[in-house]
Amino acid sequence: MTQTPSTRLHSIDALRGLVILFMLLDHVRETFYLHMQVSDPMDVTLTEPALFFSRTLAHLCAPVFILLTGLAAFLYGEKQQGRFAVSAFLLKRGLFLIALEFTLVNFAWTFQFPPGVIYLQVIWAIGLSMLALAALLWLPRAVLILVGLVLVTGHNLLDSVHFAADTWMHVPWAILHDRGWIEVSEQLRLRTSYPVLPWVGVIALGYAIGPWFACGSNAARRRMLLIATGAGALLGFFLLRLLNGYGEKPWAAGESVVQTLMSFFNITKYPPSLLFLALTLGCGLLLLVLFEARNQGRAVRWLAVFGSAPMFFYLLHLYVLKLLYLASLGIWGANQGQFFGFDSVSAVWLTAAALSIALYPPVRWFSRLKARRRDIAWLKYL
Repeated sequence: MTQTPSTRLHSIDALRGLVILFMLLDHVRETFYLHMQVSDPMDVTLTEPALFFSRTLAHLCAPVFILLTGLAAFLYGEKQQGRFAVSAFLLKRGLFLIALEFTLVNFAWTFQFPPGVIYLQVIWAIGLSMLALAALLWLPRAVLILVGLVLVTGHNLLDSVHFAADTWMHVPWAILHDRGWIEVSEQLRLRTSYPVLPWVGVIALGYAIGPWFACGSNAARRRMLLIATGAGALLGFFLLRLLNGYGEKPWAAGESVVQTLMSFFNITKYPPSLLFLALTLGCGLLLLVLFEARNQGRAVRWLAVFGSAPMFFYLLHLYVLKLLYLASLGIWGANQGQFFGFDSVSAVWLTAAALSIALYPPVRWFSRLKARRRDIAWLKYL
């Protein structure tokens, strides 16, 4: 059985929309729960279960989004009928995202101009990953898969490699694998929050699964491949985690079952460990199967709206959150040390739910504009 392109893209947009809402939840936490900031990985003895769950749920965001970015690049090439067009688009889009990270995105976080610190986060990582994929997509598919798997599974072998700030390798290594600071001048520092080496592997694997979604592809076979790959990734996570070894902080039995489970699922994001990617991508692939099966459901259609205009939503929600925080601080003042913040994680969830409803109309409007005005070239970058 085959499915139409709109059906395939609808499920992809729905999964992207779901992780966008998880991202919204995490950014509400970053904005209004900063007085209870978490480490990476988290300290399960100091982190309440509700906060741990909220943060762990948000772990799905970057892996799933970057995997789908690679998949979307393949589908774009299917429409454009050529890898050259895909490579050129990835180069332009990647540079555009990097420029956004340095300007509008960083300003939304700091509201400082000129900035004293620029945080190179997920948009930067996606942009650099796109630039890498622009070159990697010319490889034979088998080689591309091999490169992706080597980067995802093998990068933790480099965890012990570090370079001092006064050596020439410090800057490239901070960008590739070793999260740290880059001193540009006395007035400006860069924070490489998202080392990109494993993310390049993820986007390469996303592009490599593109033929499963090609026009005219067999839907039953695609679901079988997604289930097998997703379940295999999750099985690999559990087996490696039980061995308590490679690339991750060991887990240990806690004072309660909940604390033991928290320790088991306490995984490292910066850079994402093999176990982090196995767990999150495995869940993401299985969710994609679910959304394709429930393609006409109301919830799936609602999620697909958010997923159809991801960059517009990203910029919009950052500025809305910043303005809400400044307004709250101005009205009520700092009530959590130097910050204004909520007293509970439940308030974070309620705020995220309210914002998802409030932001739906403008995102739907932009999504429809984007679909209607294909003659406006710059809209496709958002």
